[in-house]
Amino acid sequence: MLSSGGIIGAELAGRFPVRMIESGPAAGALVASYLADELGIDQLMSFDMGGTTAKACLIQDRRPLIAGTFEVDRRYRFKPGSGLPVTVPAIDMIEIGAGGGSIAGVDALGLLTVGPESAGSEPGPVCYGRGGVEPTVTDADLVLGLLNAENFLGGEMRLDAEGAVKAIERLAAKLDTEVDVEATALGIYRVVGESMAAAVRAHTTDRGIDPRGLPLLAFGGAGGLHACYVAELLESTTVIFPPMASVLSAFGALITPARLDMVRGALGSLATIDWKHVGDILDEMETEGRGALVDAGIAEDAVRFSYSADMRYYGQANEVTVELEGDPRADRDTSRLRARFEKAYENLYGIRLSEMEAEVVSFRVSAHGPDVRRDHQTTLASAPGSPSSERSVRFESGTARAAVYARAALAAGQRIDGPAILEERETTLVLPPGWRAEVQSHGGIVANREEG
Repeated sequence: MLSSGGIIGAELAGRFPVRMIESGPAAGALVASYLADELGIDQLMSFDMGGTTAKACLIQDRRPLIAGTFEVDRRYRFKPGSGLPVTVPAIDMIEIGAGGGSIAGVDALGLLTVGPESAGSEPGPVCYGRGGVEPTVTDADLVLGLLNAENFLGGEMRLDAEGAVKAIERLAAKLDTEVDVEATALGIYRVVGESMAAAVRAHTTDRGIDPRGLPLLAFGGAGGLHACYVAELLESTTVIFPPMASVLSAFGALITPARLDMVRGALGSLATIDWKHVGDILDEMETEGRGALVDAGIAEDAVRFSYSADMRYYGQANEVTVELEGDPRADRDTSRLRARFEKAYENLYGIRLSEMEAEVVSFRVSAHGPDVRRDHQTTLASAPGSPSSERSVRFESGTARAAVYARAALAAGQRIDGPAILEERETTLVLPPGWRAEVQSHGGIVANREEG
């Protein structure tokens, strides 16, 4: 699996390991695209929250965007240019330094912070009982009642609720204002939610998209615990909880076709473009892509290609990647290239500079194998399930008694009103007050918030 979302052969991957840096999150974004197509949703936001970080990816026209570069280890979380640039194609995502293991602390101003430091898997959160001493997001979730200490991993792992409380008590004592343990835990939950919502806003608005109202596809081990709150902050009314949420990225690797993305420089004015040079570099990329996919087991006659170009107005430092309708050599129509560039530019920046000269910086070719479909139908209960218990949970709106359901006991068409907790072996889904969920025939759960 490559950062750009393609599957290639092991030999080529071994020669270019830099292409795989973002492979895991890329698989999650691709399965979000796959499910958007199955559900008939043109635009949504994938929300993948695991143990260390959370990642968001905008799905437009039922597919993720591909960027020519990405950054790792940003010093300032949402600031482009503050990290290490990696100039290989990658799915366009935003990373948030907050996951289940992210550590909560107090900064120099006496304010509550969460992450980016993480307790990791060893020692992990305090409640794991493996030597962790710093309070984490998971510890806060347990204190709030969102997690069941007796039913973690289906009851195989008992959580240390008392240890989590003591860790958050120590954190509460460091805050400038007097707050109790539950209020401190809720503060951690809020900070995480606000950070993730801010990241989504930054990611979408930078691409000319209003994030308000976008459906969220929530997965990862911790995604279901926080998704509805993040959706409320984004003024969204829909959250989708797919089956296999905790291992959905692994499923994404199984439904991803073979693909290789290539780029070659071709700097020059659009008005005087050298089509012979363009033809040479496109031929070179097609040959490389066809060979890579054949090595990955794809029949040569099944390989297909798509084309794009990086373009900008003359004198600018940043280019825009423009998807082309087909092979640009077919008609060599520079006016069509310019029209597609100006439309893409206007979508990003809200303006066209039609009087300025445009130039091509590089051409891109993507080699694709056939689409992959998998049977992933979930077996549902034949009759609606009843709550197995109920417990007191602290929500943003206050403390409430929440009905607890086993997700495996739910039937297609069953509706559940919040506040409610839906437990699985590997994850937990939280429905705050004002939310209603319905089980779909494919096994997913769609939650909607009452407006007003």
